[in-house]
Amino acid sequence: MRSEILNNLDNPKQLEKLYRDNKVIFKKEFNQIYPGHTENKALGVWYERLNFENEKHGIGTKNEIGVVVAFALIAGLIGHIPNFTSLDQEYFFSRNISFVVFPVLSAYFIWKQKLAFTQWLFPLLATFIAAIYINLLPNNSSSSTITLSFIHMPIFLWAIFGYSFLGEHVKSSQSRISFLRYNGDLVVMSGILLLSTVLFSAITVNLFDIIGINIEIFYFQNIMIWGLAAIPIVATYLIQTNAQLINKVSPIIAKIFTPLVCINLFIYLLAMVYTKKYPYQDRNLLLLFNVLLMGVMALILFSVAEAAKNANSKFNLVMLFSLSVLTIIINGIALAAISFRLIEYGMSPNRIAVLGGNLLIFINLVLVSYKLFLASFKNAGIEEIERSIASYLPIYAVWTGLVAFLMPLLFQFK
Repeated sequence: MRSEILNNLDNPKQLEKLYRDNKVIFKKEFNQIYPGHTENKALGVWYERLNFENEKHGIGTKNEIGVVVAFALIAGLIGHIPNFTSLDQEYFFSRNISFVVFPVLSAYFIWKQKLAFTQWLFPLLATFIAAIYINLLPNNSSSSTITLSFIHMPIFLWAIFGYSFLGEHVKSSQSRISFLRYNGDLVVMSGILLLSTVLFSAITVNLFDIIGINIEIFYFQNIMIWGLAAIPIVATYLIQTNAQLINKVSPIIAKIFTPLVCINLFIYLLAMVYTKKYPYQDRNLLLLFNVLLMGVMALILFSVAEAAKNANSKFNLVMLFSLSVLTIIINGIALAAISFRLIEYGMSPNRIAVLGGNLLIFINLVLVSYKLFLASFKNAGIEEIERSIASYLPIYAVWTGLVAFLMPLLFQFK
């Protein structure tokens, strides 16, 4: 190896090949050769590349750790409100589960970015009003408008959290895309922490069970709630302090699942045509269709955001374009089904909410797919895809706010 390196000191391509063939031996031999060729700037670059010490995985300063622990305790206290009061857990969490997560995350980023009072006043007031409103709604499980409010309130709070995350860069497309990337990383890291928490809990409960002490009920009603409530803030902190832990995971997940979902949707469309079972009459199938659309749309958003970050593969863009076209077809079928139900059965809160949401997704998909087409086949810049995604996020926020707050009032809580 040493002689090959010496013979190719001025041949960057061959040096790169030697390095990739055996990185360990190449580094060892190169470090012995370099002291005699320090005047060669190209070799100096190689030396720094081979010997640069990455920052160690840290856990942050004591001050940061203290703040995160405090926020985790606050999240746990919110989650424990039913235990401190006489409130039914199902009643409480159906209304307030999102308040365990997003206000705490908003507070963390407000503290992290040291936002001015005028910048954090809006998310504070919006969260407070939302909490009061959702808990003053009548306890009527048969009301579709109240159920819609429960479903859309977490999305509205997520949008408020996004405002806190963006801070003074709320109008920046790049910052909004960074927010989407963060959400993808948060899902992955939270999933890892959740699996670890479940495994730890199972081991703990069974260890005590072996010695005849049954702690299952106490553990899951008390201790487990603290752990689950802390996961989002701890995951966020790990992402912020050790970005290198997660940055390489999200791209791999996006690359794996984009073609898989694309193939799955294509087969599903063929199966739908073959079975002649369309979502025009079956309400449950229509609802499942909309869940599918939301999931696929989220995958497209996260995948495009990652493609914007690493736009080296033409195949990835073409695959994203194919996925967006398939989703547009599915969305078109869903829109036709909703329109059919409106004509056949008349207006209702559920149909209006589903129709409005699907129209927003359809328009967003058309814009994204058009930009993907230009990037895939016309060699256009991927920045326009980012803008088409980023500019649409406030529209989703406004729509979810309207459904969560106004729909129950307009239909008198029916």
